[in-house]
Formats: sequence, C-alpha cells, structure tokens
Amino acid sequence: MTEKELIILLKEGDEKAFTTLYRRYWSKVYNFSRLYLSSILEIEEVVQEVFVKVWESRSLLREDDNFKGFLFVITRNLVFNQFRRSFNENAYKLTVLSSIMPYYNLEEELTAADLQEFIEKMVKELPPRQQEVFNLSRNAHLTYKEISIRLNISEKTVERHINEALKFLKKNIMFYLIFIF
Repeated sequence: MTEKELIILLKEGDEKAFTTLYRRYWSKVYNFSRLYLSSILEIEEVVQEVFVKVWESRSLLREDDNFKGFLFVITRNLVFNQFRRSFNENAYKLTVLSSIMPYYNLEEELTAADLQEFIEKMVKELPPRQQEVFNLSRNAHLTYKEISIRLNISEKTVERHINEALKFLKKNIMFYLIFIF
C-alpha cells in the first residue's frame, strides 16, 4: 500500500494504517532522535510521543504532503523539548551543587565533558574512512603525510577527509551549543 493510501486511511481513523506507518517509520524517528539524545529512555519517549502526535493530528494530514518531513518536524520539536527539560534539570542540579561547593567550577567541567561526549558521538556518525582518518589525525596525532602512508591514500585525500569531518562536526556542534547556552 502506498504512503498516500495509508494517510487517507489514517485520516479516517484506520488503526491498521497507523500501525503500518509506525512500522515503516519508527526506526527513522528512533535513529534521528539517537543523534541528539543519549538516554535510551529519552529516545523511546520521543518516538512514542511522535507517533501519539501523528495519531492525534491525523485529521490535519494531507495525503499529498511529505509525511517524512512531517515526522521530522515533530521529532525535531520533541527533541528540542527534551533538551530544554534536561537542560532545566541539569541547571537546577548545578545550582544546588555550586551552592554546596562554591570554589569548584563544576559547571565548566560538566559542560566540557558533555561537549566531548557529543563530539565523540558525532565522530561515530562519520563515514568509516573519514572516521578513521579523523581519529588518526586527532587521537593518534599523526600528520597528513603519516596518515597517507599508513592508509595508502594521497595527502590531498587525507586533507579532504579531515575538512569534511570538521565541517560536519562544526555544523552539529553549533546545533548542540544552541541548546547549552
């Protein structure tokens, strides 16, 4: 059955159509959420909320619209909300801890640790070869020439992999920083 047919049935309240759409798209919603949330519980909560919202707003769906885009927008908004909730909880915890330990800058340490964890997660999202080149450069501290010899690729290819990786990381770090500050 086509997506368009499923949406028409969903608008009529057909639970089988909803189930089919859920089975077709839950992994995409899950994987997108996983890019930005670290807790499995939070990810599962977002996925559940996305499909609850789909069911609740089924009458507003238009069969000619992009359903994947609709899911993306809902998921993005729920991920943002989850960030805000987590941020507020963490801010509260930091306030309590800073009042107990006024001379220890726990907030800076936690922010740096969170950012490092986020970067590591984003590096794992890079294509395998790009990830390998990036790790050899940044973690093993090899030069472009050493990497090119080790991997039997040109220095220009090494440079291109590093530039692409950095571009990807910068884009995602900007997204991350929007929620931190």
